[in-house]
Amino acid sequence: MVYGHSDWAGRAPVVEPVTLKILVAGGFGAGKTTLVGAVSEIKPLRTEELLTEASRPFDDTVGVEGKRTTTVAMDFGRITLREDLVLYLFGTPGQDRFWFLWDELATGALGAVVLADTRRLEDCFAAVDYFERRGIAFTVAVNCFDGADRYPEQAVRDALDLDPVTPVVMCDARARESVKEVLISVVEHAMMVSATRR
Repeated sequence: MVYGHSDWAGRAPVVEPVTLKILVAGGFGAGKTTLVGAVSEIKPLRTEELLTEASRPFDDTVGVEGKRTTTVAMDFGRITLREDLVLYLFGTPGQDRFWFLWDELATGALGAVVLADTRRLEDCFAAVDYFERRGIAFTVAVNCFDGADRYPEQAVRDALDLDPVTPVVMCDARARESVKEVLISVVEHAMMVSATRR
């Protein structure tokens, strides 16, 4: 519950916002950095590095040939959804070799976004599995890339073998309003899951 207090001049109550931590996960090149940047009201912290010849054996760029950088630690952004609700967004690195960071980033998270790219849907299996095993509520957000095949929600749900209550939403990770709808879905789903566990 949020409590406000009036200042000495009798003005409107000051609202102390609730802050919530949301992870943004998914495969390499799914659009995690773009999503955080599209919605953050502060300049996002990014740990992007150029892809090099040395990383070529490890970073599969099939389907994302235009990708030139990769997140090596995390992305961080902030968005105020309401006067009393602020979300801190932590984008996880997508490659296997950085997964050791996930446990640290997941500590204290209310929920997560699993960003899916239908051109490489199998790349988000690991994130789905990670959050399911740890009991962290998540929403699957299908990033609708230009030129990528579009599939109905149920087809994505079946392909990922999701629990029937896990939300699946279509989004454009470049568009602020679209990303806000994804984040609202995560918060609502996480609160519903939390209520059923009490």
